Amino acid sequence: MAPLRYCLYARKSSEEDERQALSIDSQIQEMMQLAKREGLHIVDTRKESHSAKESGCRPVFNELLKDIRAEKFNAILTWAPDRVSRNAGDLGSVVDMMDQGHLKEIRTNGQVFKNSPNEKFLLMILCSQAKLENDNKGVNVKRGLRAKCDLGIRPGNCPIGYYNEKLVVRGKSRILIDPERAPIVREIFEKIAYNLWNGRQIYRWLIDEIKFTTRSGNKLMPSGLYRMLESTFYYGDFEFPKGSGNWYKGSHEPIITKELFERARDNLISFPRRYGVHEFGFTKLIKCGKCGSGITADEKIKKNGNGEMIIHTYYHCTKFRDRFCDEPYIREADLIYQLSLAMDQIDFDKKKLMESIHEEVEKFNRLSKAVFGQTSETRNNSAKVDVKSYAKYILKEGKNDEKRELLKSLRSEFILLDKKIIIKED
Repeated sequence: MAPLRYCLYARKSSEEDERQALSIDSQIQEMMQLAKREGLHIVDTRKESHSAKESGCRPVFNELLKDIRAEKFNAILTWAPDRVSRNAGDLGSVVDMMDQGHLKEIRTNGQVFKNSPNEKFLLMILCSQAKLENDNKGVNVKRGLRAKCDLGIRPGNCPIGYYNEKLVVRGKSRILIDPERAPIVREIFEKIAYNLWNGRQIYRWLIDEIKFTTRSGNKLMPSGLYRMLESTFYYGDFEFPKGSGNWYKGSHEPIITKELFERARDNLISFPRRYGVHEFGFTKLIKCGKCGSGITADEKIKKNGNGEMIIHTYYHCTKFRDRFCDEPYIREADLIYQLSLAMDQIDFDKKKLMESIHEEVEKFNRLSKAVFGQTSETRNNSAKVDVKSYAKYILKEGKNDEKRELLKSLRSEFILLDKKIIIKED
């Protein structure tokens, strides 16, 4: 009979049900002592940190079976049968090796399994028992999670704005409001729902302005922000497991209402336009007087005294050149008012505005009597006044492309400094 050449195989996974198992180093130490007492010839030692719940998923174990077929080893030394297999697939591969004569023996801390019907049957029973225990634990864990959900407690870590209560008795902890972060979470949804902020604006506000961090003190990542905006947990409902279609009513205190959540979500879906897509009348034509960045705009929804929602447009620095630029916001109405006053300071003849918008000015002149109270004789003798009036009309009532075309034709540099428009002519 060929001498036995052992491969010492040690395995441990990080699963909950293996916390009581010996560490890999402890397994090796115990089995080396056994080999010394029994005079066993160990050719090699293989160790692996991997679960044995599923077959064919352990690379070190698969390599071990390959080496046994190549007759590098013909015996396995391991701490317990469940170190070799806890699933039917790997167990079948091991028994097939024994049936084919490649594997002569499996030796554990307290038992020896040789290539005999009774010992192979015992090995199969012990490994099957390990699989049964594993399956039952999985069933019990799922049952426990469902029971927890029925109580309104979502398993796992709670989202930002809440924290898990720490209690000595497991399973009795509650999910409580984080008094520091919950108001910020509510403000995030309100800014999206009522002020039409997008995700990028929210993220810049969190990181640059209020220096927001998680409870662990880490910087919030963009992916974390978008997970927050998709979480129904904030208004009291949650799905578990995710994607299962199983919904539960949480026992925790909601931070926002369902109506606010849905309004914010609808705005995120309806207005992905807000960054670099939506065109405003005066963007790309005005520069910040403090840092030299461009000027962009946002729309914000506010309630008036009657409870009606009114849309206001605000222009502000993009902070491209200096993210700490403190140039304040300016309302579009105030911006238009200042630009209208500036029209009186610009020499339109020098800018040859008559040539570029002659046709539009003629149309305007035909309506000027009704709009500005001018007579035909006045119109014919005051072209400059008409052009300025037309320019003011476009600033107030024109379309966005007409406003941009008007300012471009002036060939002047417009600067916003401390909410004041400064015009530098060529």
